[in-house]
Amino acid sequence: MIDSHTHLDLCEPSDAELVAAATAAGVGKMLTVGTDGASCRAALSAAEAFPQVYAAVGRHPGSSRGFDDADLAELRALAAHERCVAIGETGLDFYRDTAPPAPDQERAFAAQIELARETGKPLVIHSRAAEERTLSQLAAEAQGVQVIMHCFSMPERLEECLERGYAISFAGNVTYKSAVALAESARAVPDEQLLVETDAPYLTPQAVRTLKGTGKHRNQPAYVVHTAAHVAELRGVALAALDGVVERNAARVFGWG
Repeated sequence: MIDSHTHLDLCEPSDAELVAAATAAGVGKMLTVGTDGASCRAALSAAEAFPQVYAAVGRHPGSSRGFDDADLAELRALAAHERCVAIGETGLDFYRDTAPPAPDQERAFAAQIELARETGKPLVIHSRAAEERTLSQLAAEAQGVQVIMHCFSMPERLEECLERGYAISFAGNVTYKSAVALAESARAVPDEQLLVETDAPYLTPQAVRTLKGTGKHRNQPAYVVHTAAHVAELRGVALAALDGVVERNAARVFGWG
């Protein structure tokens, strides 16, 4: 099993405990994702420390305010690390009134699209309340770049994403009873474009979302198996079969063998 998107630096407990728990659950590889300079360096540090961990480096749209050439130079240097296998997460997010201005987000997004092309590494996309503008910018600028739609959240645009060859990654929210449209998307994605993730510490799968007396329970890479099991059930296949599919896809997309 793989976790195609997590944030080890934001999870509890320690990286060592998180990786050990994931390994015990059968998660052999995971991608920990940076969203700014500090978290990118933390991701690379974790990838250096644990053979199961690989890193993505990027500037989240929420951290794109004032993005400039110096920020791009920092990302380019980080992306040269041998344990960096992807660029991002990047994209557009207009969900909150406090979001950085659209021109800053679009400039950071464009720079990271080009960095993905320059490095030959896949591009991890975050999009929230920005479906049309995200897809439009990708269409205009990301030809020839392998795109991963992280925490897929635009089921009404699924066919368009599939036609473009994007990888579609489902997080724990696909397990929620309210996620009817996402469930339909999880059934429809062709095997060769399917990934699963945690986006830990967020979006805990329903099966472990609450523990008695504690309220909501924080997500971690080990819990990707619950999302995978749910997606397998939706698709009418055994978990072992789905496991093989997502492992092969992740190895191809991220080049991690």
